[in-house]
Amino acid sequence: MKKGKGITILCIVMVCILSLGYYASIILSSTGRGENQNIILGLDLAGGVSITYQIVDEDATAEEISDTVYKLQRRVEEYSTEATVAREGNDRITVAIPGVTDANDILEDLGTPGSLEFRDPEGNVVLTGDDVETAAARYVTESGVNKAIVELQFTDEAAEVFADLTGENIGKNMPIVYDGETISNPSVKEQISGGTASIEGMESFQAAETLASQIRIGSLSLELEELSSQVVGASLGEEAISTALTAAAIGLALIIVFLIAFYWVAGVATSLGLLIYSTAVVAVIYLFEITLTLPGIAGIILGIGMAVDANVVINARIKEELALGKSTAAAMKTGYQKALSAIVDGNVTTLIAAAVLAMKGSGTVKGFAYTLAIGIILSMITALVVTRYTMYAIHAIGFKDVKYYGIAKERKVVDFLSKRYVFFIISVVIIAAGFIGEAVNAAGGKGAFNYSLEFVGGTSTTVDLGKDYELAEIDSDIVPLINDALGTAEVQVQKIADTTQVIFKTRNLELSERETFAQIFKDNYSVETDAISYQNVSETISKEMTADAVWAVIIAVILMLIYIWFRFDDFRFASSAIIALLHDILVVLTCYSLVRISVGSTFIAVMLTILGYSINDTIVTFDRIRENMKSRVKVTQSELAEIANKSITQTLSRSINTSVTTFVMVLLLYILGVASIKEFALPLMIGVISGTYSSICIATELWFEMKIRQKSSAKTKKAKTKKMA
Repeated sequence: MKKGKGITILCIVMVCILSLGYYASIILSSTGRGENQNIILGLDLAGGVSITYQIVDEDATAEEISDTVYKLQRRVEEYSTEATVAREGNDRITVAIPGVTDANDILEDLGTPGSLEFRDPEGNVVLTGDDVETAAARYVTESGVNKAIVELQFTDEAAEVFADLTGENIGKNMPIVYDGETISNPSVKEQISGGTASIEGMESFQAAETLASQIRIGSLSLELEELSSQVVGASLGEEAISTALTAAAIGLALIIVFLIAFYWVAGVATSLGLLIYSTAVVAVIYLFEITLTLPGIAGIILGIGMAVDANVVINARIKEELALGKSTAAAMKTGYQKALSAIVDGNVTTLIAAAVLAMKGSGTVKGFAYTLAIGIILSMITALVVTRYTMYAIHAIGFKDVKYYGIAKERKVVDFLSKRYVFFIISVVIIAAGFIGEAVNAAGGKGAFNYSLEFVGGTSTTVDLGKDYELAEIDSDIVPLINDALGTAEVQVQKIADTTQVIFKTRNLELSERETFAQIFKDNYSVETDAISYQNVSETISKEMTADAVWAVIIAVILMLIYIWFRFDDFRFASSAIIALLHDILVVLTCYSLVRISVGSTFIAVMLTILGYSINDTIVTFDRIRENMKSRVKVTQSELAEIANKSITQTLSRSINTSVTTFVMVLLLYILGVASIKEFALPLMIGVISGTYSSICIATELWFEMKIRQKSSAKTKKAKTKKMA
């Protein structure tokens, strides 16, 4: 690359950083404050109401369900223009109303059926929606022209009333009113008998269908049962966004300092690419109208740490090539070529985890899956394109000397494999401690894990008391008030660390009981309604959550197994990688059991993120083993051990550096994040540590064991064959 072209590329990169940075700052500064430049916030950030209804009627038709969705949509739009109602599966309807404050009133209102009224010219209600059997849009032909009409069929009893009514009001208008709004005002041309009537003068067939649907829903009798509901205050979201931005800024700054100190010019190029990546993530989330949730924020910040991975692999490769005596230009070219397979394989396996999350996760977890997937894709683009050409450009303007890039130091090969049984024993002890902890907790009546409502059902109420109360004080003073008012004998209390918030878990509370619950704190502790949030989950939902968690892990593991088997053409690579993944899952479960971290909706996200992260780390080492074995046709057991140890040693700095950058970002989430983010970040930190450990000390060692045992088995079989001959 010539110097002039290098300068041009660097100018383009700087313009991109400044323009994307400015664009991202506008988006973030106006998020939640405007409709033109803001990211759509999920209920856990914007506050509001979320409800899932079960359709009780087993024989409900598609038309009836569609009408019910339309009816609810019309109702919720009165509270927020961003409210949505959607059919979920075959027999459920979900309602989401962000940004509302009078949540309990909304829940009560949604439980009230809509009203459809037929009125005479004096405004008296003469018929209701219950008097209509059917309503449908039709085309009729008059003088060769097709015209849209709405055809109504009344019940037998209503038909007589309607005939008398139309006979008395010929030439007059009879308004049709839905929920207080006149949706049609037809004129009576003649007396209508027989119970069939038509409304003419429709501007289009679509308008006729809309009016017919409005009339049908007025008489709809589908019974809906509340499966789960959530009421969230907006203050939590504001705090979460603020702390997340702080964590991201601090983490990004620390990572940039680390990259430049460790990789020099390559670190500068990587840092510029990382700035483009970080701002581009914000822009893509906004442009594609992805709803941002609390786990989604965690996904973005985690993505910043993981985005460094591809660059670390490349930069480490470049330093190795320079150590072989190559020129900086040749080292950069070869470094990118050799790093490509590890980057692609590692990111594809993490994308598999993100895809499973998107399929099996709940609404907030889907938000995490989307932001994680966006981060993975953008990190590959920035590493393989932006950072690459930035590095070429810096090289072209005069930074060609090897001293600007650094040379990989010759490291003494560490004999990891000789200690493999020690590593296996350490893992067994940790995992066994988890099983023992689960058994002790279960025997003590606490439950093997601290399951949240998503897994056991009930009502969880989070109250900001405005003061840090001792747990004993809460049990002695507050819990009795709840028991007296609600008659519930079992109330589980959980304090949220470093906050004044307390979580009260009870049986499922009806709407009136939730209002009573809020009144307790308003009367006795001056707690306002917007400082209280609810989550109500039925037993049906909790069972499905448990099943989803199990199936999500199973599906992800199977897909990863197939992919690694296909890419490495060796089942031993795939199986040892999967066993190492299961090891990490069990280690994190030990953390959940012993520390009593709440097992909730983000549990699935934590597990699959750890799967994706850990497999990424393992693949880099396996990729190096594959490379080091290419020139070997047959190897002895000692040579095989030498290759394995050499490969682990060669990738050791990369494994540690990537783990450090990822761990720093998650640690900042834990330190600065809100309570629910802390519950997400703590097991992730354990997962990062475990994933690094298993990649270095478990996965390759398992592969080696399988390899030598196969050789031993083959030799034994061959010897037996010779003896028989």
